Amino acid sequence: MTPLRRIGFIGIGNMGWPMAANLLKAGFEVAVSDARPGRAEHFRDEIGGRAARDAADAATGGDAVITMLPTSAEVAAVIGAIKPALAAGALVIEMSSGAPGVTRALAEELGESGIALIDCPVSGGVARARSGELALLAGGAAADLARAAPVLDAMGSSVHHCGGVGAGQAMKALNNLVSAGGFLIGIEALLIGQKFGLDPALMVDVLNASTGMNNSTEKKFKQFVLSRRFDAGFGLDLMTKDLSIALEIGRSGATPTPFAALCRELWAAAGAMLGPGQDHTALARFSEQIAGMTLGVSKKTAGD
Repeated sequence: MTPLRRIGFIGIGNMGWPMAANLLKAGFEVAVSDARPGRAEHFRDEIGGRAARDAADAATGGDAVITMLPTSAEVAAVIGAIKPALAAGALVIEMSSGAPGVTRALAEELGESGIALIDCPVSGGVARARSGELALLAGGAAADLARAAPVLDAMGSSVHHCGGVGAGQAMKALNNLVSAGGFLIGIEALLIGQKFGLDPALMVDVLNASTGMNNSTEKKFKQFVLSRRFDAGFGLDLMTKDLSIALEIGRSGATPTPFAALCRELWAAAGAMLGPGQDHTALARFSEQIAGMTLGVSKKTAGD
């Protein structure tokens, strides 16, 4: 089949922007589209490529279309809009953290028109999106993944074929379940330690040299929580959405999920308490409110 050279990229948010930029650096022709007015033009002026009028325009004439959107609802709407613009033999690379069941249904619908779909959500955050070192969790036919390989290699440093369509998204939701649980219990440990008299920054150093180390202790606690920045670039609402997907996967397989259910409820409660637009690292503020203390601030300091 024709090599993929012309790419329509739909959704240039915190993650999509650097991913599309890396495709341009790798020599692909990229047309970008975003729901926010002026975003595509901003990308064109700062990075390059073509600013499409809308999603259908971005897809027109493309060998492949990448979707990088908040939820499967937006993806389904975009697929409906671009389907008439896609020629038989085109490839849709669904890179959102979506619901596997919805993605499978979209793949069947597109397949009837000779258009293939693979799902390939990403892990690694904004920093690794910028460096092109994302981990890509892929689901789909081996032949379609092989065809997409040059495109995926421009955005990530590893591609993990997890199974059929939807398997990548299932793995991403479960990965984020593990990540969310690690973040939550780590923050609780810091609060317990601070109450005892331990320094939170020292605790992070010890955890990172010990068996309690995880992604949050290494890359989030000092950088975004103790610094009080809370700007890692991934929304608290999106984490809660991914946890809901993980629970649905568990329910569909009749798998007991007591800890996962509690984890999801705590993240959802944090979102309700803190309000919309919060970074996921702001979950620490929820835990702090429950504990009645602020990490890195003693009662004496707070009262001075």
